[in-house]
Amino acid sequence: MVDKLEIREALATDTGSIEELYPQAFPDEDLLPVVRELQGEASGVISLVGLIDGAVVAHVMFTTCCIAETDDKVALLAPLAVSPAWQRQGIGDTIVRAGMGYVEAAGMSRVYVLGDPAYYRRFGFEPEFDVAPPYPLPEEWRGAWQSLDVGGEKSPVSGKLSVPKPWRQQALWAP
Repeated sequence: MVDKLEIREALATDTGSIEELYPQAFPDEDLLPVVRELQGEASGVISLVGLIDGAVVAHVMFTTCCIAETDDKVALLAPLAVSPAWQRQGIGDTIVRAGMGYVEAAGMSRVYVLGDPAYYRRFGFEPEFDVAPPYPLPEEWRGAWQSLDVGGEKSPVSGKLSVPKPWRQQALWAP
């Protein structure tokens, strides 16, 4: 099915389909408020949709961030959703990899994610110990805070990830 997948930047006309996707993919989480806030950002957000036969089956966002007190331009990968009917068919993998191309083209050096290590390891993400997330994580989530270099050689950096307003909600970083 991945051969039928079209990936492009999200358009305003995709909003309804994107908003239908998240409750299906995450019935126990309400990600729509942050998705809506990110979509309302004037710049700094890469929003991609995956379509099959014209229908939105996947969505991913990369938000431009920085490491506090540095000039490093980095991205936060979140959220990522794939319609339950299309999961486990390589669609999430394909849209994330496409997004990495956009991130690199935008001149960002690293991507950070808070997510399942078993899933994100396939992209090359590794546990992140030098750059802290915006809020402390529970100890059991420590391995879920990960990063991936996208801009060539990894330069040593440490500090705290500075995120734009939509991500400054502690509830998004807690169980």
